[in-house]
Amino acid sequence: MGNPCVSVLMTAYNREKYIGAAIESVLASSYRDFELIIVDDRSKDNTVNIAQGYQEKDLRVKVYVNEKNLGDYPNRNKAASYAQGKYIKYLDADDYIYPWGLELMVSMMEKFPEAGWGLCSLPQFAGKPYPFQLEPGEAYKYHYQGPGLFHKAPLSAILKKGAFDHLGGFSNRRMVGDSEMWHRMALHFPVVLMPDGIVWYRAHNSQEVNSKRKFILEYEKIVVEYMQHPDCPLTREERRWVIVQRKKAALKLMIFSLLKFRIQEGGDHFKIWRFYLGK
Repeated sequence: MGNPCVSVLMTAYNREKYIGAAIESVLASSYRDFELIIVDDRSKDNTVNIAQGYQEKDLRVKVYVNEKNLGDYPNRNKAASYAQGKYIKYLDADDYIYPWGLELMVSMMEKFPEAGWGLCSLPQFAGKPYPFQLEPGEAYKYHYQGPGLFHKAPLSAILKKGAFDHLGGFSNRRMVGDSEMWHRMALHFPVVLMPDGIVWYRAHNSQEVNSKRKFILEYEKIVVEYMQHPDCPLTREERRWVIVQRKKAALKLMIFSLLKFRIQEGGDHFKIWRFYLGK
C-alpha cells in the first residue's frame, strides 16, 4: 500500500466531549490517502476509549498513549514522530475539518513544489486570489506590514514532513510554539496562502488558549528574537519600524483600556509597552 500522502495529527487531552466529531470529520474527507494519528496525553476521561473504538473500525486510525503528560507542543512533536506522510496536517481533538479540506490543501500545496508549508483560514486578500506563494522576505512583510500571517494556529497549517523535520519541529515554548515555528519556517521555506472555509475552530471554556493573556510577553519576545535574527529577511530600517510600531500600539491600547476602566487589560498592555522601552 505504501505510505499515505497526508498524516493527520490529532493530539488529545480530556476531550471526550469532542473527539468523536473531530475523528469523524477526518474520516468523512473526500481525500482518502491519509492516516489519522491520535496521541493522547494521559487523559483522565474517556478520550482514549472513544479513539480506540474508531481504530478498531478503520485501519487508517492509529492511537497512541503517552507514558507521561508532555504538554501542548512537545505532544505535537510526538505525534509528528509517528507520521509517515509527505504532509502533516494538525487537527486538535476539539476541532473539525470540512469534507473537502484535505483535498483542497493537498491540491494547493502540489501547485507550489518549492513551498515547505501552507496556512489557511485567511481573510480575502485584495491583491489576488488564493492560493499563492510567498517567499521568506514576502512572508515577513505580509505579516508585519500587511494582513498578518504568523498568528495562525496549527489547525490552519499543513507542512511538508521533510521541512518540519529539517527544522526540528516545534520548540517547547508553551502556548507560543506555533508563532515561533512560523517565524522559523518563513526563514527557510516559501509558504502557500489558502482561503477560509477549510477547517473549523471550536471555542469552549476548557481550551488552553483561554489562558493566552498569561503569555503575552512571550509573543513579543518572539518578535524581538526574529527581528534580531541574522537571517531575518527584513532590512534594518524595516526591523526598527516593526519594533517602534509594536511599542506605539501597546501604549495606545494601554491608554484606551485604562480610559474604559479595563484595568487588567490595561496592565497587560503596560507590560508590553515597558518591555519595548528598552528595545
